[in-house]
Amino acid sequence: MAVNDTILRKTPLYDEHKQLGARIVPFAGYEMPIQYEGLTQEHHAVRNAVGIFDVSHMGELLLTGEHSGAVVNYLITSDATKLVDGQAMYTCACNERGTILDDLLVYRHAQDRWMVVCNASNHDKIAAHFAKASENHCTFEDQTLDTALVAVQGPKAFEVLARFGGDGPKCVDLGSFHLGNFDLQGIPCTVARTGYTGEDGVEIFCANEHAVKLWTLLLEHGQASGLKPAGLGCRDTLRLEARLSLYGNDIDEATNPLEAGLAWIVKLDGDDFIGRNALIEIKQQGLPRKIAGFEMVGRGIARHGYPLLDLDGNPVGVCTSGSPSPTLGKNIGLGFLPASMTKIGTRFKVDCRGKHIDAVVIKTPFYKRAS
Repeated sequence: MAVNDTILRKTPLYDEHKQLGARIVPFAGYEMPIQYEGLTQEHHAVRNAVGIFDVSHMGELLLTGEHSGAVVNYLITSDATKLVDGQAMYTCACNERGTILDDLLVYRHAQDRWMVVCNASNHDKIAAHFAKASENHCTFEDQTLDTALVAVQGPKAFEVLARFGGDGPKCVDLGSFHLGNFDLQGIPCTVARTGYTGEDGVEIFCANEHAVKLWTLLLEHGQASGLKPAGLGCRDTLRLEARLSLYGNDIDEATNPLEAGLAWIVKLDGDDFIGRNALIEIKQQGLPRKIAGFEMVGRGIARHGYPLLDLDGNPVGVCTSGSPSPTLGKNIGLGFLPASMTKIGTRFKVDCRGKHIDAVVIKTPFYKRAS
């Protein structure tokens, strides 16, 4: 059965969410917690202390064998040859047209062992894409339905992990975008210093059978640090403040990584990859539009799909993501505008259900944590 079949799946932590009073909603083929006590409270907990997210709906794909690294490198836009054992990178996979199939995290466990984490909404597509490319070259295994994934995010994330018995204190020594295998009080885990919130923290992989124990221990060890369970609602506002792309909103198969502000993960001068020739041509021709961050000047909230207008009221673009920012106390958004209108300080309008509200292009990320 495919992950995205009509019947909604439950993660191994579903009953834990229900017991905590979470509001459950359908998301990418799963029943997922959108919030517990409230989006804003959970958002501030992650920014100021620590929050935990169940992200077990994400896809985990394992490629092994002598040529597994070469297969991964051909399917992604970044240069995977630069990774060393125990290192990860953010990247994307494109089609031959140079548009984005999905954005991914790639983890090099060893020269002959690679894990790719994809978005739940794109699981079936990306699993098939990697499985086909692996044929006759390496072994492909879809571990999605056997793997739980919990994100621990916030300035006190490592304070919580340090309280774990076993290898908990060792996790503190992980470098950014590095990973390792650890024993957390008898639970074998892969811990990676990655995340999707703009805060420091980790994402912890374990077998489904250990998920409830891991979740319970995190709640116990995190109590003294102000840890709160956090839902997908604040995950979205956190990632928007950090200007992290959301597939289906800011990027999709109609957008290329150059116009989407992701040129930094595209290796046009490196080894060949699917979509490289198309992206070289796109770059040479120049980008007619680019994604830009903006702040609402007038009273209004930009939402996904709202038209963006020039000062004369002519449609010139579209909002891809928009929300009030709990951290900054203002309404922010991302959207595609003509390249000539993406300079910081450029004024335009957002069509908020018929009302034309003033907005201005500003520098992103909207929020950046202190180093």
